[in-house]
Amino acid sequence: MRHFLSLLLVIIGLQLSIQSIGRRSERSASRPYISVLTVTNGKWFGSWGEVEMCPRGTYAAGFSLKVDKPSSGDNKGLTGIRLHCISPLRALLDLHDDYSSVRSEVGSWGEWTEIKWCPCCFLTAFKLRVESYQGFGDDTAANNIRFKCSQETELEGKGTSWGEWGGWSQKCERGGICGIKTQVEGPQGNGDDTALNDVIMYCCD
Repeated sequence: MRHFLSLLLVIIGLQLSIQSIGRRSERSASRPYISVLTVTNGKWFGSWGEVEMCPRGTYAAGFSLKVDKPSSGDNKGLTGIRLHCISPLRALLDLHDDYSSVRSEVGSWGEWTEIKWCPCCFLTAFKLRVESYQGFGDDTAANNIRFKCSQETELEGKGTSWGEWGGWSQKCERGGICGIKTQVEGPQGNGDDTALNDVIMYCCD
């Protein structure tokens, strides 16, 4: 009986460990992709981060944003994007309890919003809300993002309202979005901070 209880505790521990792994960030930069999605209204401040890919066999079915809340000081708007990746079977069954999260470069300001999930399957296209260059004013660059899902459902993030929506990116013709790369401006000291400026998404079979 004691041996059985010990074995049961080991199995439960392994299950909890697997679940924890499924929710942590995992990098799979060597994963092959079939196409690249871009938009034309991104800004130019900052530098590009590393490409971060969903683990092989999974695709982005949801996302969350890191957002700097509007204030009377130097506003940054959108500061980061996370993709949340699941397997095709879990997407078809609408099961989002076991996922991996990936992100590229992220600004140091703001808080993460809750995850928004596609009602079916995967993210397939995106557009950005971007504020135009303000000159001597307060620049925020990217402020929000919208995604299309496999069945054309649209999801909008809880970003800020500055700027205008640009056009849609290209669409994943097969599979779904599986990776991300972001352009982020770091802290400028006494200068004007903008954080996230542009993003590239990747499609996998």
